[in-house]
Amino acid sequence: MKFLVDAMLGRLATWLRLLGYDTVYSAKANDQELARRARAEDRILLTRDIELTRRRGVRCVRIESEQVEEQLAQVFRELHLQRDAVFSRCPACNAPLQLLDRQQAQGRVPPYVFLTQEQFRRCPQCGRVYWRGTHWAHILASLQDLEN
Repeated sequence: MKFLVDAMLGRLATWLRLLGYDTVYSAKANDQELARRARAEDRILLTRDIELTRRRGVRCVRIESEQVEEQLAQVFRELHLQRDAVFSRCPACNAPLQLLDRQQAQGRVPPYVFLTQEQFRRCPQCGRVYWRGTHWAHILASLQDLEN
């Protein structure tokens, strides 16, 4: 499942990417461009804009809440999403992450991180390096709440 997220839902886009969903975030596109792109790329448009959800030929979910946790819960509930591909896409730019050899991570991550982590992933598009640090427990706890 692929998503297109409008300007009001940037945090939701980041969470969907963290969960492994191909999610394009468009902060500057107008309604016409969003609708065109959603159709052309066969994406589900996530928006809070009622008028945008009325466009013909566009699969949309009108997001009701302003709270990202509730937004994510709504998308999971309505589209029956799973969290099977967690940590597989770059939360910043949406590219699929690649495994990074631990030795290649040296010098690209803080020394303490290099000493305490075994697995790293790198974004081939923006070059960011990711690992499952202490924030990972918080992410998993938030995801656990979605399933309850």
